[in-house]
This record gives sequence, structure tokens and C-alpha cells, in this order.
Amino acid sequence: MAEKKPNFLVIVADDLGFSDTSPYGGEIDTPNLQRLAEEGIRMTGFHTAASCSPTRAMLLSGTDSHIAGLGVMAEKIKKAPDIFKDKPGYEGYLNYRVAALGEILQDAGYFTLMSGKWHLGLKKELGPHARGFTKVLSTLPGAGNHFNHEPQLYDLKEKPTAIFKGDGIWMKDEVFINGSTDLPKDFYSSNTFTDYFLDFLTERTEEEKAQPFFGYLPFTAPHWPLQAPQDIIEKYRGKYDDGPIALRDRRLQSLIEKGLVPPDVEPAPLHMLKTQPWEELSEDDKRKSSRAMEVYAAMVDLIDVNIGRVRAYLQETGELDNTFIVFMSDNGAEGQLLEALPILAGYTVEDVVKKYYDNSLDNIGNYNSFVWYGPQWAGAATAPARGAKSHSTEGGIHCPCIVRYPPALRQNGLVTSTFTTVMDIVPTILDLAGLEHPSPIFRGREVVPVRGKSWRPILEHPEDEEIQIYQPTDIVGWEQLGIAAVRVGDWKALFLPPPKGLGRWELYDLSKDLGEVHDLAESHPGKLREMLQHYETYFQETGMFDSYTMYHEALKQKKAERKRVETSLLTPYISIIRQSLAFVQERFRSVVKSTWGDE
Repeated sequence: MAEKKPNFLVIVADDLGFSDTSPYGGEIDTPNLQRLAEEGIRMTGFHTAASCSPTRAMLLSGTDSHIAGLGVMAEKIKKAPDIFKDKPGYEGYLNYRVAALGEILQDAGYFTLMSGKWHLGLKKELGPHARGFTKVLSTLPGAGNHFNHEPQLYDLKEKPTAIFKGDGIWMKDEVFINGSTDLPKDFYSSNTFTDYFLDFLTERTEEEKAQPFFGYLPFTAPHWPLQAPQDIIEKYRGKYDDGPIALRDRRLQSLIEKGLVPPDVEPAPLHMLKTQPWEELSEDDKRKSSRAMEVYAAMVDLIDVNIGRVRAYLQETGELDNTFIVFMSDNGAEGQLLEALPILAGYTVEDVVKKYYDNSLDNIGNYNSFVWYGPQWAGAATAPARGAKSHSTEGGIHCPCIVRYPPALRQNGLVTSTFTTVMDIVPTILDLAGLEHPSPIFRGREVVPVRGKSWRPILEHPEDEEIQIYQPTDIVGWEQLGIAAVRVGDWKALFLPPPKGLGRWELYDLSKDLGEVHDLAESHPGKLREMLQHYETYFQETGMFDSYTMYHEALKQKKAERKRVETSLLTPYISIIRQSLAFVQERFRSVVKSTWGDE
């Protein structure tokens, strides 16, 4: 009897910070991830894109997001669709120029299942079932209420499908379902996604059990809105009352003690985004802020609990040790201020919160609350790195990643600082499965090859720090609407347009400066020129265009047009008001004259 091929399980946390979990120095109760790390390896050089859907496109394609269809997030494309129209790589969904991992493994005889967040297309032909997953329970958009309480979706004249410009929000296998009637009444995202995932596994036929499986479990937690059951939140009551700077200091010390960052690391200044320092907040504001962090911790806690459930099942069925497990975050911690963020049909987050939610202190975390924790807590989670999600600094792209796979790992419990990327997961899985990538022709269409590289060398020799997955001449780049970076070896050049940054290229040596504190652009102009040449190579190879300039010009024109229309609509009323004022003034003068004469 032929030996069964390995199973594969990829677990993704949404906006998880680098140091949130215990294997990475955090205080949040995550024993299952800790055990996974002790039986596997922790990566401290793992990198993703700076935001959700580009990372997911890279994860499932093995290539750059500008090639796979997410050169810009779909939410941005909707604001200025004309400039992205007919531009390959900017479709706003996982395009068909790539062979998706689920498709490849499905064709290779794998039982494929997925439960969780998709964020790679809102139509049936772009959904997870169409891209290689046989069993599916998925929310297609980028975010949602963790208790499935969405009054803003059903209290508008437009249907939710019209709001999202797609065919629906929830999919079960190949069909759309009604999120308000077809999901469990006790829905909580992490629990429910895991329930379905385990159901898909337990309900396999004998024939399906004989197949190896590829499972994809992308949680929506701990993405905003921050919500969790109150009994879990209670575990963290009071733990964050001393604020984000104190948390950052504790986390940094723990990272150093665990050997995850150098003892002499110089951390970047705390991510602030012009928010008020903790010590200047009122006591009420401090309580609300720390409560949001308590809820966030509870969400991470529940991710770990559910990972434990999956592990227990695999152990019970004897499949655990033949399963290659990857746990990762999709980008750095989310530090945006969300009040003005447009999310639905002209509504901002602030509009939605005021109309539908109760963010009083005692209600924070419940189904009808809607909070986020802001830049300072995110900065505590990304330290010693600079910035957070949506930044091309390390705080936006440097993420936790744990791998467990006994058949390949010669040693476990180790830490590797080797530079790796999310694009490597496809070639690693194909290597371990004994499969070749199908490019240039797959399922009757032309597909591109992968840009990532197999991790087999570090899996087999994780103790050898000399092993490099990317060679000193390999170019890796990042870009989303002008927020850009390029890395070759330990050198990194980055560009952050205002207001995120200085609007010029910066240069860092990451072998000495993980915090990206000391900009070497002026002192090393030759190296900067060299790095910009590398960026140009990346730009050309991935088919990019100057989306930043065109996008912001388009938004400026839309704003001017909106103002012109508003003015034109008001013009008749302004004329009437002016005439009325003139009439009142004339009447006033007449009254004065009749009363007081000409004096």
C-alpha cells in the first residue's frame, strides 16, 4: 500500500500582532500555540503584505499580489474603478492568471476544505469553492460582526449584495446562504468557523478519509470590531490598566528573554498617529481604552482554544503527525483610527456606531458594541518594529509564523530568524507533497510560476542560521498605493507617502536596526541608488503602475465634482436667501426711517 501523502493545515489570524501570543512573548493565554511552537519551529523573519487581501492572494498563489490580482485592495479599487480597469493584477480578486493552492491540491487527489474569511472575490465564480475548496463555510468580505449582528446591512434601502457589489456575503460550499437565517443562533466567529471545519472533517466518507486533506482555517479574529464572550473578557480584566507603553515594555523584555530579538535591540518610537498620550487621557478614556484591549486579548485567547479543538481531533484520528501545520498572521496589528472610514453605502464607521451600537464601558465587547483599540496598543504589539498594518515598515509586514511537521523537522522548539515570506507556503507545500507547480498551463489556461521558495532546508536544519531561503541577490518588494519597500539581503529601502511618512525613500540595515530607527539614506547614497534600481526591477517584473498618483488625483477630482454638484444644488436656495435678506434689510431701513426720520 502506498504511503499516504501529508495533510496540510494553514491557520490564519486576522490582524494579529507580532508579540500577542505566548510563543512570541505575549501575556495572552495561548497554550495550544505555545505547544505548537515547542513541537515545531518559530519564525522571526517571516513577512507578509501590509494588509489583508494582498497577503491572502500571495498565500494561495505563491506569487506577488500585483500578479495575483490584489495589486490594490478591492475596497480601494471601488473608489476609483476607472484607473484600474483592464489592468492585469489589479482586478481586486484572486485572478485566473494564478493556479490557486486549493485547485492544485484538489487536482492532485486532496480533500480540500475551508472555513472562515475569504476576502478574495465577492462573486460565485471568484469564491472559495470555485478556487479549489470542496467543502466551504465562508464570509466573503473583509470584516464582519463576530456575533453575526449586522443591523446596518438590513436597515438600508439597498440589499447587502448591492452594498458589497457582489453576489452575497456568506457561502456554504458552492451556494450563497442568508447570514441572518442560515447560520447558528449562537454564532461567534472563531467558534463557528471551527465547528464547521471539524464537521467537514468528521463527516468525510470512507473514500474521502483515504485522501490526504488540505484545510484552510482563516479566522476573522482579532480584526475589528473587537467582540468576545464576556466570560473570556473577564480573564483579562485589569491586565492592561497601566496602558500601552507599559505593555510594550513588558513584551519587549519577554521577546529578549526568549531570544526572539537581540538584547541590544533599539525599538522604534511607539506608534501614535497623533493620538493623545496615555498619561494625558481622562480616567474614563483610560478605562474604555484598556477595556478594548481586554476584549482583543479575549479574541486571541479564543483563537487558541479553537486551534486546540482542531489539534485534539487530529490527534484522536491519528492524523496529527502527518499534518504540516502553519499558523500565521496576515499582516501587522491594526492601528488605524477608524471613525472616518467609509464602510457601507456612504456610511462611516462613526455613523454606523452612533445609529446601531452601544459603546458604553459595560457593553464593550458585546454583540451590539463596535470598538477598535487604536495605534498605541497596535504599536505595543508590533514592537520593536515601526508602524503597523498598512505600513511597509516592519510593523506592517513582519508577522508571527509557527510550523509543525515532525516528518521533516529534525529538531523542534527552535527559533529561526531566516528571512521568509508568505509566498513560500505554496512551494513548500508542493515540495512536501512531491508535486510540481503546474505552470505554464493549468486547467486549460495560462498561469504564472511561483515567486516564493520552499522551506524544506530550514525545516530539516532549523538550527543552522547559515541557511538562507532567499539568496543575497534575491529581490523582494512591497507596494500598495505608493506605500512601498524593497529588500535585498538585510538592506531595505522604504517609501511612506504623507501622512504615513516623509514622502521620500528611506534606507535601513535590518541586521543592525530592526526598529528602522536610523535612516541611512543620506550617509549611504550609493546603496540607496542600488536599492532603487532593485525596486525598479520589482516594479517591472510584477506589472505595477503608478497607482498612487492616479488614485489620489481621481479622489481629488471626485471630491471637487461632489463639491461642485453640492454648490449647484444650493445655488437656487442661496439666491432666495439673498433676496430674502435684501427684503428684510429694506424693511428694516423703512421702519427705522419712519420711526426716527433721516437722523
